[in-house]
Amino acid sequence: MSIVQPYRPEALTDFSNPANRAAFQKAVDYVRSQLGTLYPLHINGESIRDGHTSDSVNPARPKEVVGRVVEGSKQHADSALAAASEAFKTWQYVDPAERARYLLHAAAEIRRRKHEFSAWMVFEVGKSWAEADADTSETIDFIEYYARQMIKLTQASETLTQYPGEENQLQYIPLGVGAVIPPWNFPCAITTGMTAAAIVAGNTVVLKPSHLTPIIAYKMCEVFWNNGLPRGVLNFVPGAGSEVGETLVDDPRTRFIAFTGSKEVGMRIFERAAKVHPGQKWLKRTILEMGGKDAVVVDETADLESAAEGIVASAFGFQGQKCSAGSRAIIVDTVYDTVINKVVEKTKKLTQGATDQSADVHQGPVSDLKFFKKIMSYIEVGTHEGKLLLGGKPFATPDDGWFIEPTIFGDVPGDARIAQEEIFGPVLACIRAKDYDDALDIANSTEYGLTGSVYSNSRDRLERARREFHVGNLYFNRKCTGAFVGVHPFGGFNMSGTDSKAGGPDYLLLFTQAKSIAEKL
Repeated sequence: MSIVQPYRPEALTDFSNPANRAAFQKAVDYVRSQLGTLYPLHINGESIRDGHTSDSVNPARPKEVVGRVVEGSKQHADSALAAASEAFKTWQYVDPAERARYLLHAAAEIRRRKHEFSAWMVFEVGKSWAEADADTSETIDFIEYYARQMIKLTQASETLTQYPGEENQLQYIPLGVGAVIPPWNFPCAITTGMTAAAIVAGNTVVLKPSHLTPIIAYKMCEVFWNNGLPRGVLNFVPGAGSEVGETLVDDPRTRFIAFTGSKEVGMRIFERAAKVHPGQKWLKRTILEMGGKDAVVVDETADLESAAEGIVASAFGFQGQKCSAGSRAIIVDTVYDTVINKVVEKTKKLTQGATDQSADVHQGPVSDLKFFKKIMSYIEVGTHEGKLLLGGKPFATPDDGWFIEPTIFGDVPGDARIAQEEIFGPVLACIRAKDYDDALDIANSTEYGLTGSVYSNSRDRLERARREFHVGNLYFNRKCTGAFVGVHPFGGFNMSGTDSKAGGPDYLLLFTQAKSIAEKL
């Protein structure tokens, strides 16, 4: 297969253009007309509409049902694994170029319906127009990038040293049946990325979407099904983690688990996947991304205006509900007060409300009542650990949405709970460092190692951070969020996961196994 165009990240929508705003508003209106639809399980090409259902709701208006999904059971998980196992018998031998074409056709359809996919996320998880658009763009990027990377893997033999008298070949073959368990915060991009990588590598998948965002996951799967993906290659089984999730992780037919989510759940999957069950003839592979407690470091040589902008964008984009969110601002003492004042003033300008109303709304709701309560409990902790500079309260709306004001704490000790534990909400801990040495020590003081940012105009200090700041994604003089597929391979160290580097040139290797073949001539 010839892929004519080289990979380039999908362009983000410019919402300053009135035509783009009108087109997105049209998509919002269309999605609003579709709210409340029932979505079935999908196993071996068949829809299953019977059974207990659960509601996916709009966190800005919790009484508004975005969609209803049929809940899967252990029996459904078992059926899906059986279907995936059967489909793998033939899918593993489909030419990689043909598998890549399924991805490229899916990417083309999502690109045509880009605003529609984004609008679903506006309703289902409260993303702003810009954040939803970036999510859908990244979805397209993952599909396009992995299609091309699969083609490159078929050329692996070209890198081998040929031994005299032999023909030597290296093949990357699929693993088998995989469980894909994605998060709710990037419900299209990460869900699609893990699923597309597994499928294009020749594996078959049972997808258990987050209980908060099953509708956008179903919409993604529907694109693949409608493009003729064979029965059983992609099975959709929403359900409780304690029932469907643990069944998929424990079953001996499962060859790998791709998971993105909390540290606690990731550790549980890692532990359970290590056990070899009767009939299992492999060690299960785990591909885990488990969060972070990310820092933006600012020294006295930095452009302080740019640093303040980066801190606000890193901390409060999508209400801080990103594993890459810059929830710690570590600022050297001599410029601390200046930077913090700028951060507070810029944060005050962030607009808050239901994101389906306008492109100008920056801060939407947090995703769920349980998370709302958790974040508010951390804010209470923060009032005893630092000085409340801004926010700290729920943001009242007529529809009782789960809104929290962007919250900033100052003079937080580096070892405070709000400086060490992942809050996953609009809460920023500002830490005063004695100097740059101290700032780097504080930055490295958590159990995580996902992203980090350094604002400095000192080449020596940037080079030192390059060596010593122990994170998987390090950025200089820019925010610590916003990785682009193929540009910033994404994944972290320590308790941030297995450093799987999604969107990078070696990511598909995690979904394959290498087979060396030598034939004597």
